[in-house]
Amino acid sequence: MERGKWNLITDVPGVKVGHVTLYEQEGDECVCTGVTAILPHSRNLFEEKVTAAHFVLNGFGKTVGLVQVEELGVIESPIMLTNTFSVGAVLEGTLQYMLDENETIGDSTSSLNIVVGECNDSYLNSMRLMRVRPEHAIKAIQSAHSGPFTMGDVGAGKGMICYDRKGGIGSSSRIVNNEDVQYTVGVLALTNFGRKEECKIDEWLRKNGLHASPASNIKEADIDKPDGSVIIIVATDAPVNERQLKRLSKRAAIGLGRTGTHVHNGSGDIMIAFSNSQNVLHSSDSAVRTMDCLRDDHPVMNSMFEAVIEATEEAVYQSLLHAETVVGRKGRVIEKWPTIADGAQFNS
Repeated sequence: MERGKWNLITDVPGVKVGHVTLYEQEGDECVCTGVTAILPHSRNLFEEKVTAAHFVLNGFGKTVGLVQVEELGVIESPIMLTNTFSVGAVLEGTLQYMLDENETIGDSTSSLNIVVGECNDSYLNSMRLMRVRPEHAIKAIQSAHSGPFTMGDVGAGKGMICYDRKGGIGSSSRIVNNEDVQYTVGVLALTNFGRKEECKIDEWLRKNGLHASPASNIKEADIDKPDGSVIIIVATDAPVNERQLKRLSKRAAIGLGRTGTHVHNGSGDIMIAFSNSQNVLHSSDSAVRTMDCLRDDHPVMNSMFEAVIEATEEAVYQSLLHAETVVGRKGRVIEKWPTIADGAQFNS
């Protein structure tokens, strides 16, 4: 399918992404981690919530906020990504940011549901030091912007490992045409999963006309690490409701499977999807909410499914193609994926 202008989740109008990356050697210890913020739109997210849903493929994860997303079908905060032991600090920082922006929260109106996803980066990052602080979450939100952003070993992805090589943040987008209307589907993936022998990136690169070093030629790394996780964020400006977003999030699992993983026992594989096409107002005098949504039986819905699958697959690969070799704690080295297509990104 056709890719968006930047081939990033920020091709979805209004979506912004920001990173804070922490990297510092401290003897045998290493701070090798960070925070990534995804803003569904540029206005007040508490006052204008976005329709949302999630799907848990494998529940070995420590996310925050998904219970209420399941119940109410909306997200009302930036979507935050970090390492497993930093969920609390990122939650606190995001909460402070939202409280500063909305004086009524917890006072004259309701409380706030913040969404935080995580992956375990303890092979490279000294997670026990808990160096991610609330101010890093605030800075990630404040630095979020539209258009191009850095992928690979940045933000929440700094210490992540994908298919035994350096992973991290990857993104991609697809265009869906519906008669005279065009929709965008964007995906951002935080990749920290899989074994080298599972990965299908070489096949994908060849299909896209690029040379790759076959996985069989890659020196086996001696990596005794946790099974890992992946958090996939799906964004669109198409008019879809929370039930349809649940269907889209499930298709992200198919895109993930295309990359080769069979989803390990200790892997937290979680998909979060939102649409910013018709925001849900926090306050309204009306007892009825009306919204447009695509027909499930219209061919455009199949195109939406295809867009999510393709963009998810490519987002995983982009996290590998943009990451650089990183030295972490105890001198551990995780190398980048060896291919002459390093940094390859596909634009329309």
